[in-house]
Amino acid sequence: MRLGAHLMRFDAVEPARLGRELADTAEAAEDAGLSWLSVMDHFFQMEPAGFPASDPMLEAYTTLGMLAGRTETVQLGALVTGVTYRHPGLLAKIVATLDVLSRGRATLGIGAAWYEKEHVALGVPYPPLKERFERLEETLRICRQMWDPEDDGPFEGAHYRLAETLCRPLPLSRPGRGPEILVGGSGERKTLRLVAQYGDACNLFETGPEEIGRKLDVLRGHCDDVGRDYADIRVTLLMGGDQLLSGDVDGFVAAARPYADLGVETVILRPPAEVPLATWVRDHVAPAVARVAELGAR
Repeated sequence: MRLGAHLMRFDAVEPARLGRELADTAEAAEDAGLSWLSVMDHFFQMEPAGFPASDPMLEAYTTLGMLAGRTETVQLGALVTGVTYRHPGLLAKIVATLDVLSRGRATLGIGAAWYEKEHVALGVPYPPLKERFERLEETLRICRQMWDPEDDGPFEGAHYRLAETLCRPLPLSRPGRGPEILVGGSGERKTLRLVAQYGDACNLFETGPEEIGRKLDVLRGHCDDVGRDYADIRVTLLMGGDQLLSGDVDGFVAAARPYADLGVETVILRPPAEVPLATWVRDHVAPAVARVAELGAR
């Protein structure tokens, strides 16, 4: 099992220091041997999670570009991009650019979007859930086509129509296929089916080993239905990791072990409030990397 960090809070330092703070965090992540760095893709901080919308929130892909320039090994992605935020052709181009500039380390994390407040506030269309899922499936197809060196032709869907799907330079990772696609969410009927049909990875929330095991059984069933090898899908899990704040590495490893036994390949940790990100990675996350690696990968 590997460890990653999800940078979702930007309130521990003044805005003028955020650039330096992110650079230090990237350096700490590389030094610690983390395998993953992600950011949220939101316009506002998340009120439903108990944070004021007015708390600092950075634009995701600008931030990922900065992190790409400060790292050499970690995989980079948004956890996750809402399908409504960018036109799919533009999104495919953005992720391809991140992949090229990071020398093949980009992941497209994507989901159906849910935060209505930020859409309404900034004038971004927010269609009903059924349509958002339809748009998500079309976007997944468009990204695959945009990254296919043999197909620059048109795309005709119910919601999106592209006269050309030209994307140059092509992504560097997985030539002919493009960056890893991670579909976020645990909805059993729609989201996990999209993982099986189009995804290379999924991300689930920590809801206990029994529930995660049940979700993965549902994903296996969808893979069987579409003729997909379940073993080809990388399973990631977003955890709090509160034990690490008190230095309890043993307690964290014990909490992570059941998920490793279920085949979770990467645990992605969320930072606490008001702790500088670089300090959190260096002092709290780094001591657990080697111990978690002993749990083994799938």
